[in-house]
Amino acid sequence: MQKYGVNELRRMFLEFFESKDHLALKSFSLVPHNDKSLLLINSGMAPMKPYFTGQEIPPRRRVTTCQKCIRTGDIENVGKTARHGTFFEMLGNFSFGDYFKTEAIHWTWEFLTEVVGLDPERLYPSVYENDDEAWKIWNKEIGVPAERIFRFGKEDNFWEHGSGPCGPCSEVYYDRGEKYGCGKPGCTVGCECDRYMEIWNDVFSQFNNDGHGNYSDLAQKNIDTGMGLERLACVVQDVDSMFDIDTMKALRDHVCAMSGKHYGIDHETDVSLRVVTDHIRSVTFMISDGIMPSNSGRGYVLRRLLRRACRHGRLLGIEGAFLVELAQTVIDGSKDGYPELEEKKDFIFNVIAKEEAQFNKTIDQGLSILADMEEEMKKNGETVLSGENAFKLYDTYGFPIDLTSEILEEKGLTYDKEGFEKAQKEQRAKSEGTFGTHSYTGKDATVYDELDAELATEFVGYENLVCDAKVTALTSEEEIVDALSDGEKGTIIVDKTTFYGTMGGQEGDIGTIKTADGEFVVENTIHLAGTKIGHVGYVSHGMIKVGDTVSMEVDKENRNLSARNHSATHLLQAALRQVLGTHVEQAGSYVDAERLRFDFTHFSALSKEELKQVEDIVNEKIAECLPVVAKNMPIEEARKTGAAALFGEKYGDVVRVVSMGDFSVEFCGGTHVSNTGVISALKIISETGVAAGVRRIEALTSKGLLKYYDDMEKKLQEAAALVKATPNQLSDKIRHLQAENKELHSELESVKSKMAKEAMGDVSDQVTEVKGVKLIAAKVDDVDMNGLRDLGDQLKEKLGEGVIVLASAAAGKVSLVAMATDEAVKKGAHAGNLIKGIAGLVGGGGGGRPNMAQAGGKNPDGIDAAIAKVSEVLESQL
Repeated sequence: MQKYGVNELRRMFLEFFESKDHLALKSFSLVPHNDKSLLLINSGMAPMKPYFTGQEIPPRRRVTTCQKCIRTGDIENVGKTARHGTFFEMLGNFSFGDYFKTEAIHWTWEFLTEVVGLDPERLYPSVYENDDEAWKIWNKEIGVPAERIFRFGKEDNFWEHGSGPCGPCSEVYYDRGEKYGCGKPGCTVGCECDRYMEIWNDVFSQFNNDGHGNYSDLAQKNIDTGMGLERLACVVQDVDSMFDIDTMKALRDHVCAMSGKHYGIDHETDVSLRVVTDHIRSVTFMISDGIMPSNSGRGYVLRRLLRRACRHGRLLGIEGAFLVELAQTVIDGSKDGYPELEEKKDFIFNVIAKEEAQFNKTIDQGLSILADMEEEMKKNGETVLSGENAFKLYDTYGFPIDLTSEILEEKGLTYDKEGFEKAQKEQRAKSEGTFGTHSYTGKDATVYDELDAELATEFVGYENLVCDAKVTALTSEEEIVDALSDGEKGTIIVDKTTFYGTMGGQEGDIGTIKTADGEFVVENTIHLAGTKIGHVGYVSHGMIKVGDTVSMEVDKENRNLSARNHSATHLLQAALRQVLGTHVEQAGSYVDAERLRFDFTHFSALSKEELKQVEDIVNEKIAECLPVVAKNMPIEEARKTGAAALFGEKYGDVVRVVSMGDFSVEFCGGTHVSNTGVISALKIISETGVAAGVRRIEALTSKGLLKYYDDMEKKLQEAAALVKATPNQLSDKIRHLQAENKELHSELESVKSKMAKEAMGDVSDQVTEVKGVKLIAAKVDDVDMNGLRDLGDQLKEKLGEGVIVLASAAAGKVSLVAMATDEAVKKGAHAGNLIKGIAGLVGGGGGGRPNMAQAGGKNPDGIDAAIAKVSEVLESQL
C-alpha cells in the first residue's frame, strides 16, 4: 500500500466522488450560516442541514466536500493523549434524496480497497443492531464474512449531533495490528484500545431530531458520509497517531526545533508539544474565516486556544513570540486544499501577533499573583481557591479562568466555580449595555420551520418599490393560518416582492401590503429558509387571505435613506483601505434609515488625522457623483475584478457586484443609490474597538446628519446659556472658568494643608500602646479621604513604628484610613482587617492590604465608637 500524504488523500477522495457524478464543493466557513444551534462547524454534515431537512434546495443531489471542523468539548484533554484534537478535516459524500444504502456501501468499499489500497482482510464493518438491510449489503453483495460484521446499539451506530438530521449508521474499522492492541483475549471491534480504528461512517439519514428527543421522518432519505482525513492518513501512512501524519509531524517537528525538545521522551513535554501543534492549526483556520479573539462565543474559543498554546510554549522553554512562525507552517501544509490561508496570511499573522503580545503582558503578572494566592491557600490548609480571587485574576488581570483551573488542577487544587460565576454575573450586571441586535426574534420565528419548503419569493425591488403579488402563505404568532384579520400580528409570504429582507447588515424594508378590502402594515422584512421572504407586521384594517392578490408598496423615504447609508459603507471601506492599508476588510456592518455602523479589521485606534483623512476622501467621492452600477456575474469572474467580499460569508456560484466608479467594487446584494451624490455628505461620529483586531466606525449621512447637526446646535446653545455667553464666546468663557477653578482649587488645597498641620499637632499627642505596638487612633474634623491619607503619612513618619487609624466626617460621609508600619505588620497588625473590624460602626465597609487600608461610611454618629474599638481589634491581632 502506498503511503499517500494528507493533501493527496483529500484530492483522491474528492476526485473519486466527482467520478460518481458528485459536485465537489469548497469547504464551508467554520462560522455556521444561519444556524444558531452551533457555535462552530463541527462536522461535514453541519453546513448541509438545510438540504437534508428540505428547507433549501442543494446545488446538486450528489455533493462531496472536505470540510474543516472544530470541536472543543474536550479541550482540556487535548495534549494529554494523542487521540484528542480540536481541528480536523472531514471527508464527506452526500445524497439528498438520490442514492441510498446500496450505492453508499459499495462506494465506501471501492474507495478504501481499490483507490487507497487498504487490505480488505483488515476491514470490519459495523451496522445498527436492527439494520438488516445494511448487514445484507455488506455480507451478500460486498462479500464480507458474517463474523467480520458487527451489530451495535444506538449509542454506537445511530448518528445524531444535537438537533437536525439523524439515522442509523454503518462504520468501517481498520485492524492496525496487535502492537496497538490491549493484549486481552477478547480484544475485537468496539474495544477501547487503539487496535481497531474507525475510519468511515455512512449515516443513513432518515429522521429529524428537534433537539428535544422527538424524531420525525425526513421528506427524503439521505446519505451523509463522514471520514476523518487525519484518521485515514494514520492508517495509510502506518503511524501511531494524527500527530505523526505528514502535515502534523512537520508542524510538531517545527515546535520541537523551536523549543529544543524531542517528542516521545517525556510525557509532560509531549503534552505541551501536542497542545501547541493542535491549537495553532485551529487558530490559523479560525482567523482565516474571520473569527476574532474576544471574551464571548466563538471569539472566546479562539482566544482560549491562542492563550493555551502560548502557555504551553512557555512550558517548553520557548521565549518570546513564536506562534506566527508556526502559523506559516500550518499554511504551507494546508494551502493546497485551502488557498484562502495563503490569501489571508498577513491578516492571520497580525491577529496572532497582537493577541500573543497582549497575553504575554498579562501572563507573568497573573502567574505571580496566582502563586501568591496558592501560597496563602497552603498556609491556611485550603485546596479551593475562592471564587472572588479567581474572578479577580480574570477581571482585573485578564487571566483566563480555564488557565487558572488548569494550573490549579496540575497541583491537585481547584477553584470555587459557583463563587466565580456569581462574581462574574454581578460584574456583568454592572456593565451591561450593548449595541442592539436587529435580527428578527418575534413570537412567530419558530413557526417558519413548518412552512412548505417549496415556497419561494422572487425579489423584484432593486428598480421598483411597487408591485402586485399573490399571497402564498400566512402565519400568526403561533401557527400557519389561512387568513389574518383586523389587529392580528403575523407574517405574509408572497410569490414576488419589492421589499428587501434584512441581510448583509442592511435592515429590512417597511411599508404596506394592500388588498381590495384590507391593509397590512409591514414593520420588518426578513429572509427565511430557501428563497422565502417574510413580511412581518399587523393588519391595520380588513382581512388578508392566502391566495389574495395584493399590492406591495415599500416606504420610499425609508428605503432611500437606508440605501444612502448602505452606499456610504462601501465608500467608507474603500477609503479605509486607502488610508490604513489593504489589510482592512469588512468584519460586519449595520445600516438603516437613521445611521450606519461599519466593523473592519485593523489593529489600533485611528488617530484624529486618519479619521479626518477617511472622512474627507468619502466626502470627495460623494461630491464627484460617481455612478453606482450593479451586475450579476460568476463568482470566479467577480473575484478577478478584485471585488471585496465579507469575511466568512457564504456566496453562491453567481454573485451581485456593486461598483462606484473605479473607487469601490464589492460583492453586495443590498440596495444602493444611483450615484454617490445622492448620499449628500458623511460625518464619522465615533471610532471604537469591538474585539481584538476589529474596529468600529459609526457615521451619519443625509437626513440623519442634519438631525445630528440640529441636536449639536441645541446643545451648544444650552451650554452657552449656562455660562452666560454666546456660542461664539463659549471657548473663551470655558477657559476663563477653568483658570478661575484652578485658582480656587489651589486656595482650597492651601487651606486643607493648614488644617491638616493643625490637626496633626492635636493628634500626634494621642499616642497609646497596645502590646508593645504604638497606636494613634483619632477623629479629625472635616477632612476628606485624600486629606486623611496625607495626614496619616505625616503621622507615620513622626511616629516611626506603629499603627495609625484616622476617621473624619465631611459632607455627611465618613472616611476611615488605617496604616501599619512594616515592624507592626511583622508583629501581627493588619490594616485591612482592622478597618473591616470597625467600618460597620459607621455604616460602611472596606478593606485593604496589611500595611494600608481605607473605608467609607454613611453614619458620622458612629465615629467615636469606631475609634474606641480600634485598640480592641488591634489587640486581637497581636
